[in-house]
Amino acid sequence: MGMKILNVDDEFDMEMLITQRFRKQIREKQFEFIFAHNGLEALEKLDENRDIALILSDINMPEMDGLTFLSMLNERGDPALKAVMVSAYGDMDNIRVAMNRGAYDFITKPINFEDLEITINKTIEHITMLKLFQKERDQLIAIKNDLSIAKEIQQSMLPKESPPFPDRLDIDLHAFLEPAKVVGGDLFDYFLLDENRLFFIIGDVSDKGIPAALFMAITKAIFKSHFLSPTCGSITDEVRQVNAFLCADNSSFMFVTAFLGIIDLKTGVVEYVDAGHEPPLIRRKDGTVETLKKHGGLALAIEGTFPYTTQVMQLSHGDTFFLYTDGATDANNSQKERYGLARLREHLEALTGEETPKQINDKLLVDLKEFIGTEDQFDDITVLTIHYKS
Repeated sequence: MGMKILNVDDEFDMEMLITQRFRKQIREKQFEFIFAHNGLEALEKLDENRDIALILSDINMPEMDGLTFLSMLNERGDPALKAVMVSAYGDMDNIRVAMNRGAYDFITKPINFEDLEITINKTIEHITMLKLFQKERDQLIAIKNDLSIAKEIQQSMLPKESPPFPDRLDIDLHAFLEPAKVVGGDLFDYFLLDENRLFFIIGDVSDKGIPAALFMAITKAIFKSHFLSPTCGSITDEVRQVNAFLCADNSSFMFVTAFLGIIDLKTGVVEYVDAGHEPPLIRRKDGTVETLKKHGGLALAIEGTFPYTTQVMQLSHGDTFFLYTDGATDANNSQKERYGLARLREHLEALTGEETPKQINDKLLVDLKEFIGTEDQFDDITVLTIHYKS
């Protein structure tokens, strides 16, 4: 498609001169000229041809002069529609007014057609650049809107009620996910398997942004599907099946570290699988803080036949189980210091024992943001805090 150019001039021989001068470009469909003889007629032509991009307009014309036409043109608010004004040599007052009203350039009469061609080509380059910029801007806006929707979808997949089980006297928990980008690759979930068993999981996908968010959604959904299934087997059976599923056709070579388990709410026994995740912390009722000993375990989606095994730990009434992703410990401040595991321990040690999991997490998130300060958050931060109530 050629560039549509509107020529506005009350001299009727101008149509013939332009058609003759640019006959090669017209024949090769580089240019398509449309002609009008005053400002009013030009406005009608613009309404009939919405794809006109360049206007060559005389200033002195009957019915509506070029300056008035230029003012009307500005009201249309099309930044890619550019006008080159034509006026008599030495008519600098009108040329100055035209430039102040938004004309892109000007040429003088008698017209030097070589100069006119250079001006047209220069203006077309500018228009093309503006249109490309507008297209890229529209694409960025569309991507931003898609990301906003993706964020809403991702957040809607995560448990949000606090406390989640308000009628229970034996358990309280809270979690948050603070993505480094609009969407994140961390995950958490928890739900009751029956009256006395609570399933929980926290995980961290190896990437960030949209790819990680998609992998996170798949991982979370498949775990929930397996553990809520009527045919759900042992923890190790289900984890091995989920791992095999995530490994299949994993062309992106992404993986997920995870810590998941089931708490027996009658006894406080926690049967868990550590799939290469950060070691959780336990704040005992007496205020002491322990780091759960690591027993190995490979991240999910790396080796489809990895023989995951379970470990067992004991929670007592009044204990708080604290799980996190490495976005918390690896957070950096402006001095390039890490937040670190020691600060997490100090956060738990400083508690009175009366705080709810939500209060613990809210205070931690404030502390993390103050620590990070003006630095960019480079990794997703997720925390899951479980309180086995007295």
